[in-house]
Amino acid sequence: MDNFDLSQNVQFSTYAVPMIIGEIRRYLRDNNPIRVSRSIRDLAYKTLAVKERIIKETQKEPTIEEIAKELGVDKEEIAFSLDAIQEPISLQEPVYGDGTEKLYILDQVSDTKNTDENWAENITILEAMKKLNEKEKSIINKRFFEGRTQIEVADEIGISQAQVSRLEKSAIEHIKRIYK
Repeated sequence: MDNFDLSQNVQFSTYAVPMIIGEIRRYLRDNNPIRVSRSIRDLAYKTLAVKERIIKETQKEPTIEEIAKELGVDKEEIAFSLDAIQEPISLQEPVYGDGTEKLYILDQVSDTKNTDENWAENITILEAMKKLNEKEKSIINKRFFEGRTQIEVADEIGISQAQVSRLEKSAIEHIKRIYK
């Protein structure tokens, strides 16, 4: 609290409380696992305020179109902003439970990328890569896991593109021989 001025006739708590609250807010904003821009959050909060006002005035839930018209923005922006301020939930969160059996969010989410077959394939590839020499491993990793071009790989490791091509082909053949 180096900036507190004793010459001002103000109690320390008058200065410190807003400063501490500001630091806590900054910490929560900066360390939130999902970053949402201030303008999107502001739009979401304005949307909620307009919604509450309309409910009080008309005793009915307004549509997104009505709120968008009131705020002068597209309805898609309203929907996006409201989605953005939702708290994240765990995949382990139960969505149904009858006392004996629970159904979790994870059970409702499908994932075509991380199937058992892909998992086994990835383990096989990783095991095969262990049998390559360091230069081959580096080239295969840069080409297929980092998405680099042969020219980019050549520049990075200081060899020609033709050498990268030959080493890549050799490494792939080596992997094929291991798993035939």
